[in-house]
Amino acid sequence: MKTWQIVTVMVIALIVIVGGIVFLPNLLGNEESQEDGSTETAGTGEGTAATQLGASDPQQGEVPEVEYPTSDWAFHGGDMYSRRYSPLDSINTDNISDLNGKWTASLGSGTEFKYSGEATPIVYEGVMYVTTGANDVIALDAVTGEEIWAYRPEIAEGLDTVCCGWNNRGVAVGNDMIFATLLDARLVALDIETGEVIWETVVAQWDEGYTITNAPLYYDGKVYTGVAGGEYGIRGRIMAYDANIGREVWRFYTIPAPGEPGSDTWPDDNDAWMTGGAPVWQTPAVDPELNMIYFATGNTSPDLDGSQREGDNLFADSILALDVDTGEYQWHFQTVHHDIWDLDPANPVILYDVEMDGEMRKGIAQAGKTGYVYFLDRTNGEPLVGIEEQEVPQDERQKTSPTQPIPVGDGFVPQEVTEEDVERDLAPEFDGEIGGLFTPFWEEPVTVKPSPQGGANWPPSAYSPETEYFYVLGNDNYFSLTRSENEFSEGDEYIGSVWQPVSDAPQRGTVTALDVKTNTIAWQVDWDAIAYSGLLVTKGNLLFAGHNDGRLIAYDATTGDQVWEYQTDAGVNAPSISYEIDGVQYISVLAAGNSLAGSKHGDKIYTFTLDGEIDSGTVGGEAPVEDDEAFDDKVDDTDEGNPEADDDVEGEGEEGTDGEEGDTAQAETDAGLAIYESNCLSCHGDQGAGGHNGPNLQQSEAAEDLDTVLERIRNGGSSMPAFEGVLSEEEIQQVAEYVNSVIAPMQ
Repeated sequence: MKTWQIVTVMVIALIVIVGGIVFLPNLLGNEESQEDGSTETAGTGEGTAATQLGASDPQQGEVPEVEYPTSDWAFHGGDMYSRRYSPLDSINTDNISDLNGKWTASLGSGTEFKYSGEATPIVYEGVMYVTTGANDVIALDAVTGEEIWAYRPEIAEGLDTVCCGWNNRGVAVGNDMIFATLLDARLVALDIETGEVIWETVVAQWDEGYTITNAPLYYDGKVYTGVAGGEYGIRGRIMAYDANIGREVWRFYTIPAPGEPGSDTWPDDNDAWMTGGAPVWQTPAVDPELNMIYFATGNTSPDLDGSQREGDNLFADSILALDVDTGEYQWHFQTVHHDIWDLDPANPVILYDVEMDGEMRKGIAQAGKTGYVYFLDRTNGEPLVGIEEQEVPQDERQKTSPTQPIPVGDGFVPQEVTEEDVERDLAPEFDGEIGGLFTPFWEEPVTVKPSPQGGANWPPSAYSPETEYFYVLGNDNYFSLTRSENEFSEGDEYIGSVWQPVSDAPQRGTVTALDVKTNTIAWQVDWDAIAYSGLLVTKGNLLFAGHNDGRLIAYDATTGDQVWEYQTDAGVNAPSISYEIDGVQYISVLAAGNSLAGSKHGDKIYTFTLDGEIDSGTVGGEAPVEDDEAFDDKVDDTDEGNPEADDDVEGEGEEGTDGEEGDTAQAETDAGLAIYESNCLSCHGDQGAGGHNGPNLQQSEAAEDLDTVLERIRNGGSSMPAFEGVLSEEEIQQVAEYVNSVIAPMQ
């Protein structure tokens, strides 16, 4: 071979080798993504520089500025810090009495009781993007409310791994795309102009217990999401995806594998870490200057049984900071060690800057189900306000931690059940054991506060740089906890016994302002219902909060005095936003109800201005809401295949053969089950046990009496809503007979 031929061959070989080095990681990355259940639909979606929200140029050393939202509300929490603070003040305490409805828009889904309307709308360049509990994404003209497009996905048939009601908390915007997470663990990119699907990625497998409840975060060319499923024995994680094509860029597991940092907080003689939980319920926040992404992790699995997972169980129940580009661990702070109470920090983190002792400090705040807010230095995870490790009651069978971190300052909800509480709130025949924060339990029920509902739950908090207050919603209710053996089975609930609210006990809530420098209460408002919506604070010195009874309420952000309210046609169980177009300030909120709050359902966005003409208590300027029109499509036709069913089920069966009678009985059971799953499952749980806001029906004396069940379904009681006028009489009869004849005998 001649010299020139040898050189040519060497050059070609070099090109092949270099090409392999460049492209092989991408090919391997795609293969790894496929192996773990992810799929891609390739797309373009390149976008323009103008739509690169949070874009930076690391080569030039540029860091995007964190700006308060004004014309837009382009991030789930308003800005990258998730402060839910608006610098707009055209609407303020002086003129709030003039605030009235400007427009309403019906979204067309999410009215069945299993759905919860928890979404924060996004407003970007004059268009509002909002989701329903059914996971539909709707684009509306932000000035008029006119629909521009709608994306209505088909959620996986048979999805039964949802712990806390069907919901969707919102979308993200960037690269000329709208990014949506779906409850069946998919991530979707939509064309911002048309709503057409550009790409879709399967994040995880729902039948293995994985779902997604957080709104995604778009930042600097990537889309971030976690996975939920803490009640199903998952291994939690958070991922970053390439915004253009939906390919996974990095992944961080919130439960470390053996040999990784934090793995020594799990037993080394079993595989409890593989089903250890630590989901990511909420949307992260970002500090571009520190190049860190922050989020909180959820409960350990099984929730109530710590006997087989000795140790602190990192990184469950923790606040975590990662490198936003690589996903590398930076620091953590665990709010509850070895959690057996389901007291995880389900509230979104908030970043803030504040002067303390003459020095500007970079803070991060996280409101916990414990009833405490944890104020930390976000550069290193150290407390900004004191947090002390204190000894707590022990039960060696539960492998309880000897100490727990207790913040210096005030709790924002009661943290103990007292004898006075029992006498005032509980039935005369109550004689169970009572306890408080971190009281351990075994196989005998212990009634405690705070409950697995909080303290603070998912409804987002807010921070105002004007008042330097942290605003938080709290729940105050009674739950009984007990522990029992629970064998893990993939895709099934893995709780470690059951929790249940105490029947007919009152449920209360709080709206609290805490001084971030001292962690002390500046003011507090008490409610006679759980506080289950989220908050918005504005430069106009206003704090907006939604109520289960359908009111949107405004408080003076400095004093806590109520200054305004507006009655909608459904429970306001979502946070408000504010934006400005052509010099006009708008306030918007989704009023769609919530299954765990037991509030009335609907499907409307309400938008308010100072010149609005839709009065409180009316819908679209029409007559006051007295009928349940919003519930017309609430329950699917459960009589399909049984067109002659009527109230006299037993008599109809007697007229036919034994086979016909059996078919009729099975049809009625199936109908009752379908109604139960759509309206009752999220509160009472599968087969009547393990729900999040309803008593265990398998242990309920009331469930044994059909007339009592019928009366409770029709008229409600305690935290349960009335279903008369919501369900038809035939549907009420069917679900009552299902509870009485199928669930009650299971005890």
